[in-house]
Amino acid sequence: MSEITVPHRPPVGAMRSRRPAKAAVPLSTPLTGLPRLLILFVVAGLVVVPLLATVIGGFKELGELRTNPFGLPKVWHWENYWGILDSLRYWRILGNSLYISTVTVALTLAVAAPAAFAFAHLRFFGERYLFNYFILGLTFPFATAILPLFIKVRDLGLLDTHWGIILPQVAFNQAFSILLMRNAFRALPSELLDAALVDGCGYIRFFVSITLPLSRPILATVGVISFVMSWNNFLLPLVVINTNSKYPWTLGLMDYQGEFIVAWQLILAFITLTILPAMLMFMLAQKHIVSGLTAGAVKG
Repeated sequence: MSEITVPHRPPVGAMRSRRPAKAAVPLSTPLTGLPRLLILFVVAGLVVVPLLATVIGGFKELGELRTNPFGLPKVWHWENYWGILDSLRYWRILGNSLYISTVTVALTLAVAAPAAFAFAHLRFFGERYLFNYFILGLTFPFATAILPLFIKVRDLGLLDTHWGIILPQVAFNQAFSILLMRNAFRALPSELLDAALVDGCGYIRFFVSITLPLSRPILATVGVISFVMSWNNFLLPLVVINTNSKYPWTLGLMDYQGEFIVAWQLILAFITLTILPAMLMFMLAQKHIVSGLTAGAVKG
C-alpha cells in the first residue's frame, strides 16, 4: 500500500498571525473638510455681517437705511462721518475713553504681574488660600457690586472723576490677570531661575530682566483683554460720571443717540468711529493673544 501524505498545516497561532491587522478606529475624529468650513463661515458671518452693516449703514440716508439695511448705498454720504470727525465732542469722549482704558491697562499689568510671579515661584504660608481668594473674583459678577462700589467711591471722594472708574476696573481685572500670568510664568523653564539664583541674581532682577521680556505674549493678552473690557464698560461710568465733558464713548453714545434719536445713519457712523481703536488694538496684538492664551497649557 502506498503511503498517504497529509499536507502540512501551520499552527493555529501562525495562521492567525498572517491575517492583516485591522486599523485602529479612533474614538472621535475632528471635523474636517466641508463641515468644518461651513461652521467657520457661519461663525464668521455672525461676527462680520453686523459689523459691516453698521459701517455701511453710516454712509446711507435714513430712508435708504430703512428700505435697504444690508445692501450697499446708492450714494455714499461721506458727510455723515466727516461731520462726526469734525466735531469736538467726538474727540473729547474718544480722549476720555483712551485715558481711562490706557491707565487701567497700565495699572492692571503693574499690579498683577508681580503678584502672578510671586504665586508662580515663591512659597509662603497661605499661598494657596490667597491664590484661591483671588480666583474667587472670577465668580463675582460686576453688576452685583455696583452699590458697594458707588458707596466706596463716594466715601473716597472720587465721584465724577475718571479715577472712580479706573481703580474699580483695575481691582476687578486682577482675578483673570493673575490666573493667566501665573500659568505663563510657571511654564518658563525652571533652569532659568536656578541658574539666575546661582549667579547671585535676586527675584526682583530675575522678574524684571528675564521673566517680563520672555512673557510679552501673555502681557499683550492681558493688556488687550483689559483694554477692551474697560473700553466697553457702561455701567460703572453711568454710576460714577455726571459731567458731560468727562463722558467716555459709551455714555457719549447714549448722549448722542438722545440728540439724534431719529437719524440712525449718524448713530451708526458714530458707533463705527468709536469702536475702531479697540478693533485696531486687537488686530495688532492678535499674534501675541493666540500664543499668550496657550502659554502654560503644556509645561515642557
